[in-house]
Amino acid sequence: MNVGIVGLGHLGKIHLKLINEISAFKLSAMFDTDKEVMANLPYQNHVKLCTSYNELLELSDAVLIVTPTSSHFDLASSAIKKGKHVFIEKPATDNPDDTKTLINLAKEAGVVVQVGHVERFNPAFTAAKQFITNPLHIDIQRLACYNKRGTDVSVVLDLMIHDIDLLFSMMKSKIRKISASGAAIVSKSVDFASARIEFDNGCIANLTANRVALSNERKMAIFQKNTFINIDLLNKQTVIQHINPITNSASSKGIIIETGVNEQNFEMIRNQLLIHPVNAIAEELNHFYKSIAENLPIAVTLNDAELALQAVHDIELQINSLKR
Repeated sequence: MNVGIVGLGHLGKIHLKLINEISAFKLSAMFDTDKEVMANLPYQNHVKLCTSYNELLELSDAVLIVTPTSSHFDLASSAIKKGKHVFIEKPATDNPDDTKTLINLAKEAGVVVQVGHVERFNPAFTAAKQFITNPLHIDIQRLACYNKRGTDVSVVLDLMIHDIDLLFSMMKSKIRKISASGAAIVSKSVDFASARIEFDNGCIANLTANRVALSNERKMAIFQKNTFINIDLLNKQTVIQHINPITNSASSKGIIIETGVNEQNFEMIRNQLLIHPVNAIAEELNHFYKSIAENLPIAVTLNDAELALQAVHDIELQINSLKR
């Protein structure tokens, strides 16, 4: 399958390297508006360095869009209208309305469009999924040291959207209420944000995103009846803590929780899952291919992306309404 890449910055070069390692894809064309970037590209043997995006589309069955978010809609809509399958790095667009338009275009064209919410393929998260059944409360923190790349948009669209997408992939309930606050610290846009999302089934999720932190951290804690799930997305570690009623404390192999005289006691059993290391971007690109060639369900659909973007929009509206 001939695939072209548009956008060859930091993330684009990562995609470029990985595409060359996936035998199902044949890298056919590359394009970037920066001619200096194009002139110094590795992995360019037998690959057409295009002078325009239209030229790239003519040479490709599928296209990877790894450009700034503001260009996603125009690039994706052009590719879809030409019947090309499309992989778009997250976020799909910079607003939910444009994403809805892409949904309709993709339906009309009958093409596969996958959005690059890469944390869906994080092995610590995929290992935990079988244990996530009915969350009662969820806490998610995403902290990052300052990097000027991405600060043209708020931390909600830049970072928190990863966790919003993960959250929605777990929840089978509609949103009841969103509350949010945040502030610009060193950028012109919001650098710190906190959001509380309440669902109709009673679950409450608290999300924090901070891109001016002293260290990087990506953690998720999920509380269910009789189960705590702790996921370290950065270090690829997942711990499941099961809390079970017991009748004989002496035979327990876990931590004893005593509730009081003549009352039920519990034991807490800690289970650290064995995580098999994978490259999450390679995993999502492989899934993109299989969705096209083997008709597998699309891992992250435009509908998924639109839901996450709508939540981002609502959070940003609340934060902006609090500015003084």
